[in-house]
Amino acid sequence: MAKRNIGKEIIQGLEEIKAWKQGKVKLRTFTVNLPRAADVSSIRKELGLSQDQFALFMGVSVATLRNWEQERREPQGAARSLLLVAAKQPQAVRAAFKAAMPAPRTKAYAKAA
Repeated sequence: MAKRNIGKEIIQGLEEIKAWKQGKVKLRTFTVNLPRAADVSSIRKELGLSQDQFALFMGVSVATLRNWEQERREPQGAARSLLLVAAKQPQAVRAAFKAAMPAPRTKAYAKAA
């Protein structure tokens, strides 16, 4: 593996910005459409999760999830990114949710006869 020269990469990036500001180059841009409140219910239903389960997975209260689903509030920040993953890679979310679930408890003792 080749060793990176971070200083050189930073200087090159600054030179690209300067050239862009001067109109000498056009930089590539990408637009990512993150999910909105209107998408939350369909994403949750596609995953086959209840509101309680999906709220737990998203790290929000059920009340917050309901506010999103009823479009009274918009998800913000990391929640929108996690919703994007849930929408685009539902199998990964299902696997993560399944892996996070605690193992079922078993009886660790036998009754005395």
